[in-house]
Amino acid sequence: MKITEVVSFLNTVADPSYQEDYDNAGLIAGDPQWECSGIICTLDATEEVVREAARKKCNLIIAHHPILFRGLKRINGRNYVERTIITAIKNDIAIFALHTNLDNVSHGVNGKIAQLLGLNNCTVLLPKENTLKKLFTFVPVEHAERVRSAVFDAGGGHIGNYSECSFNAEGMGTFRAGESANPFVGKKGERHSEKEIKVEVIFPFFLENKIVQTLVEAHPYEEPAYDVVSLSNPDKRIGSGIIGQLPEAMHEKDFLVYLKRKLNAPVVRHTALTGKEIRKVAVCGGAGSFLITRALSAGADSFVTADLKYHDFFDAENKMLIADPGHYETEQFTIELLQQILQEKFPTFAVLKTEVNTNPVHYF
Repeated sequence: MKITEVVSFLNTVADPSYQEDYDNAGLIAGDPQWECSGIICTLDATEEVVREAARKKCNLIIAHHPILFRGLKRINGRNYVERTIITAIKNDIAIFALHTNLDNVSHGVNGKIAQLLGLNNCTVLLPKENTLKKLFTFVPVEHAERVRSAVFDAGGGHIGNYSECSFNAEGMGTFRAGESANPFVGKKGERHSEKEIKVEVIFPFFLENKIVQTLVEAHPYEEPAYDVVSLSNPDKRIGSGIIGQLPEAMHEKDFLVYLKRKLNAPVVRHTALTGKEIRKVAVCGGAGSFLITRALSAGADSFVTADLKYHDFFDAENKMLIADPGHYETEQFTIELLQQILQEKFPTFAVLKTEVNTNPVHYF
C-alpha cells in the first residue's frame, strides 16, 4: 500500500476544505508514492516521535497538530520544528496532519470527547457556513432513478441523519437539436417535448466537480441541463464544538471530578461554581474560547475547553461552569481515534499509537 492511499482515505474522513484558513493540514513531509511500511498515530509530530517511527520501521506519521504552521526560510536545526523536519527527511518518514478539518467534523476530535463523557443527543455547537450546495437537473422520467442513485453514490443527498434525500417534480421539457447534435430523443431541426422530472439534491460544496461529472455520465442526454447553487443553510454535521447531555445531571463538584477522571487531567481550572446541576455540556478540544458565548446561548450548563486566558473566565457571566483541563488533556484521545479509524479501513496493516507523551505542559 502506498502512502497516497492512506492520505486519500483520511481526506474522506475529514476533507481538507473543512480546515480553517490559518491551518496547514495535509501531507507536510514525504513522498505520497512511497510504499507505506507502517503508521504511527500521535497528537504532535515531534523529533522524538519521528525517531520512534524510525525505530519501529514506520514511515508514515499521522498527527493532529501540523508541525509546520508558517513558511520556513531556513532549515538548519535551530528549533524543534526544523529539527523534526530534518529528522523526518533523513529517515524517509512522511508526516500527515488532520487538524481543524478533524475538529470540524462531528465524528472527529469533539465527537470523541463527547463519547468519553457519555454525552447523548449531540449536535455541532457552531455549524460552519457555506458548506452546502444544491444540484438541480432535469431527466426523462424513465431515467430519473438511475441519475438519482448515481448522484447519491457520489455523496449527494445527505441531510443530518438522513441519506438519499431529494425533491422531484414532473414537468415538460422542450429542446431542438442542431445539425451537429446527436439527440437521445427527438429529431434534428425539430422542437421536441419530453416528460421530465426535475431532481434537486443537496451535497457538500467540495464534491461539486464529482457530482457534476457523475451527473453527466449517468444522464442519457448529450447535453444535460443542470444548475448548481450555493446554500446559506448550515450543515449540522460540520462546525466547531459539540453540545450534548449527560445521562443524568451531576452536582458541579461531582462533574469536575468526573471530568478529571475521564480526561486523565491532573488539574482542571474552572470558573466559580454556579450552584446549578450539570446536565447540558458543550465541549471543544484545544483552544475554544471563541465558543464561550455560543455555549451560553445554547444553554450549556458547562463548557469544557482549553487554553483559556484570565479574562475569558469572566465571559461565563456566572451562568455557566467553564472547565479547562488543558490542551493536551482534551485532545490526547485523538490518537486513539485516528488509530481506530485507520484500523477499521486497513485491518491487516500495522497502525500503532505513539508511546511518546508529547505534552509540553507539566505540573508541580
